[in-house]
Amino acid sequence: MIGTRALMARISTVSQQVYLFDGTILENVRLARPDATESEVRQAVVDSRLGEVIDRLPSGEGTRVGEGGSLLSGGERQRVSIARAFLKDTPIVLLDEATSALDGENEVAITEAIHRLARGRTVVIIAHRLSTIQGADRIVYLEAGGVEEVGSHEDLIARGGKHSDLWAERSGAEGWRIDRALEP
Repeated sequence: MIGTRALMARISTVSQQVYLFDGTILENVRLARPDATESEVRQAVVDSRLGEVIDRLPSGEGTRVGEGGSLLSGGERQRVSIARAFLKDTPIVLLDEATSALDGENEVAITEAIHRLARGRTVVIIAHRLSTIQGADRIVYLEAGGVEEVGSHEDLIARGGKHSDLWAERSGAEGWRIDRALEP
């Protein structure tokens, strides 16, 4: 049996709603491991692609983020959260809708950072966005509180079940757009 404190020391979480404290970006990253060296914090910033955000801010790494991170975009807060996960350096990473509400630029950067973060770790992804889970070793399709299907993306597509239906529906809607009605 493993205690709660020991378990939580082995898990990093990157969630959809990231909370930051009213301090600097680097202070918020350091929360993951307060005893980390400057070099370790800086490496986490690089690995998470947070440096790109810091470079754009008026006071760089000394920029205060506001209560809850209110002075940063959602994607920028996500990068801080990913930097925390890199710094904590745990064997298990839980991604809870980590890419669900991002603009295109942040989605690309965060997806790249998550792929680096996943190397050599067990990653549990909770997602509705299918592109987020497509490369997973094992997908567990849940519906109404129960497991409906388990397998790789390719296996589930080949079986033609619910995951396959959802994939076909979402793929078919790709590129849809709303045009203004033609005026007479």
